[in-house]
Amino acid sequence: MKPGEMPTVEPATASKFRSHDGVVRRIFEALLCILTLLGAAWALELHNMTAWVIFKEQYLALILGIGLVCVFLGVKARKGEREGARVPWYDWIAVAASIGASGYVVLRYPALVQEISSVSADRVALGGVAVLLVLEATRRLLGWVLVWLALTFIVYAKFSHLFPGILNAPSTEWDRLATYLYLDTNSLLGLPLTVMSTIIIAFILFGRILYALNADKFLTDAAMATMGRYRGGPAKVAVAASSLFGTISGSVVSNVVMDGPITIPMMQRAGYRPHVAAAIEAVASTGGQIMPPVMGITAFLIADWLGIPYAEVIIAALFPAILYYVALFIQVDLEASKAGLTGLPAASLPRILPVLKAGWVFIVPIVILIYTLIALAWQPGKSAMTAVLAALAIGYLQPGTRPTLRTLWACLVETGQTVLDLAVITAIAGLVIGSLQVSGLAFGMSMILVETSAGSLLALLAMTAVLSIVLGMGMPTTVIYILLAILVAPALVDFGVEPLAAHLFLFYFGMLSMITPPLCIATFAAATIARCNFWSAGWTGVKLGAVAYVIPFIFVFHPELLLIGTPVSILLAVASALVGVVFIASSCAGFWFSPIGPVLRVALLLAGIALIPSPAAGAISLASNVAGLVLGLAIGLFQYRQRHRDAEVG
Repeated sequence: MKPGEMPTVEPATASKFRSHDGVVRRIFEALLCILTLLGAAWALELHNMTAWVIFKEQYLALILGIGLVCVFLGVKARKGEREGARVPWYDWIAVAASIGASGYVVLRYPALVQEISSVSADRVALGGVAVLLVLEATRRLLGWVLVWLALTFIVYAKFSHLFPGILNAPSTEWDRLATYLYLDTNSLLGLPLTVMSTIIIAFILFGRILYALNADKFLTDAAMATMGRYRGGPAKVAVAASSLFGTISGSVVSNVVMDGPITIPMMQRAGYRPHVAAAIEAVASTGGQIMPPVMGITAFLIADWLGIPYAEVIIAALFPAILYYVALFIQVDLEASKAGLTGLPAASLPRILPVLKAGWVFIVPIVILIYTLIALAWQPGKSAMTAVLAALAIGYLQPGTRPTLRTLWACLVETGQTVLDLAVITAIAGLVIGSLQVSGLAFGMSMILVETSAGSLLALLAMTAVLSIVLGMGMPTTVIYILLAILVAPALVDFGVEPLAAHLFLFYFGMLSMITPPLCIATFAAATIARCNFWSAGWTGVKLGAVAYVIPFIFVFHPELLLIGTPVSILLAVASALVGVVFIASSCAGFWFSPIGPVLRVALLLAGIALIPSPAAGAISLASNVAGLVLGLAIGLFQYRQRHRDAEVG
């Protein structure tokens, strides 16, 4: 890529879809609606009210089958495919194969479960077909990277006996491998597809319903009313709006694409340089993925993987997310002060009370969601659907938010279209998990990592962080997390790391690949909107998100930041971390009360690091904290006096 050249980026998958008319379009949209309605019905546990015994695997196979049919009907087979062209003959064959492979499980699973481990010709053939269909659907929607990843692990499972050393293991014959990947609950019909089908569909629908009721306007107005008048107000509005959008969608690129066209031009008009505006939006939207209560599919996977309530994941993730946004807000504020930027005129801003009065329609469903998740400990899918029903009921009470039948239909279709990507991602993740399980590579990889780290937890964490970011170049956060949860998490737990801290560590660094060059998808999308140099936006984003690269290391050594521990230890760790983050953010900005020179900037960074809870225990840690606090306050006092001297001279 040449300097200043804009990267090509597809912020949404719409361009991948065929533009059909007539019967095919109606079938496609109807299937997308069915996907959504099936997910909603399962979340509401309506299947338990029927006279039939329905196995979860039957439901998963049905969801996957409909998803594959939709992919082969609606997604282009290649980039050069002509718009408006008919569905090719080979895609109709793929549609029929998808129906056959999924229908076999849907209709026969009650009998199959009695002999799940047996191998027969029909299972081998259908298993091979199912794997090929998932690989092709992945290629169309997500590209070749995930296809090659899955094929690598499948081939290893077949030829593991040929590998040397610790990677050598008994191989699996093709027929048994195909059957295992197809039918075993540790593979295609495993945890990722389960979480997506039983929980995530309901949350996606919740987000779409809120948007249909104009929640996006409410969130933007609320951010404008509370943040717009202060210096750098437009950037603070972008941060607040993106974090609020993130609590609903849990999707990084969706956040950038939905509010970036509003916030990025607004920041540019206020005086922010284009690459800074793009970086602020990318980092703010990335943080939405770790902001409770809705943190995307990965957070639900963590809860299921560890066998804990989702509420525990929310509570643990809350303070690290707050630290992330505190650091970003401070840098945005100091950047504005450094550039002499002001807030927006008060007359141009909405008033907070009228905004809240009009927005109670959106606040009540979110409160219901949080209350049922945390206080009542309901299943996440049931909580989301209760919030959906509440949003619809309340939305009909006001003419300005009353949805039409056309709007509701669009919500169901759009939800189903979003589900397609997730269905394929979770299916390919299932194939990876199945291959790792049947080959035993997960155990061998953990041993390799432990040996390579030479007994140092810090070294293992550093290797894991780098591996997460490298794998994240072109792969969704969910797949990165699943891969590392199998390969690395056991090694971290063996070192004595709190299991929830270990899994959140993997989640965070998988997410940070979104803003880490050279292939940072969130920054690609934001730079495209801002029409700026991608590299400038990318490295500015790293600086703005610098604290996020430190936070996971902190909560591994100090689970108190995940609110795990005694009240006193939690309070001390939280206070120390907050002050340390302020110092680090000011150092990154190169400005506090006045511009900071290189020497003081490094000193302030060291002061912040000293305040961050460290692996050292007892007196050493306390001495480090006290020294950091004294040094940071001394620099702050010096900067404060410097500003007053400059003002007097001026």
